[in-house]
Amino acid sequence: MHVFLVFAVFLGVVAHSNCYFITVDAHSEECFFDRVEQGTKMGLLFETSEGGFLDIDVKILDPDGETIYQGERESSGKYTFSAHKAGTYTYCFSNQMSTMTPKIVMFNMEIGEPPSTKPEDGDHNKLEVMIKDLTTALTGVKHEQEYMTVRDRIHHGINEATNSRVVLWSVFEAIVLITMTIGQVYYLKRFFEVRRVI
Repeated sequence: MHVFLVFAVFLGVVAHSNCYFITVDAHSEECFFDRVEQGTKMGLLFETSEGGFLDIDVKILDPDGETIYQGERESSGKYTFSAHKAGTYTYCFSNQMSTMTPKIVMFNMEIGEPPSTKPEDGDHNKLEVMIKDLTTALTGVKHEQEYMTVRDRIHHGINEATNSRVVLWSVFEAIVLITMTIGQVYYLKRFFEVRRVI
């Protein structure tokens, strides 16, 4: 019975915390919706992984359309809050400021369990609370690993681009140096040939 309870709670928490990758085209906005009960803990974690300057506008709206959180040109972030009323909460990623570059955004919305109204049942309830806490902690670790994987990929791409530019600049400098050397040798040779004719 306890094993079944652990498995059910684990599946319930993991089912509410999936990681998604979306592409937000230039001059567009992508919105997502979650219906929750009052008092439910929610957390939005996002990271812009590709496109432009790796920035995106983020907005979270409550069921009445009031802004809970708004950020402009953010590359990553994490925002947690408790639902102050039951209803559908909206979170949007906007790429309106970009003229032609689409952005790829990784995000997940962690949704906790709604507050329990059941009477406490001693040891059974304590075990259930401990399982939920452990599952939430494991889910948080999983999301941090995904977040760090994306950040590692971004930084690896930046390092590779910087390395390529350094190599190209070195090749360009070598070509300019060789060209100037050949040009100077040719110029001096012509100069002495003209002097000899005179």
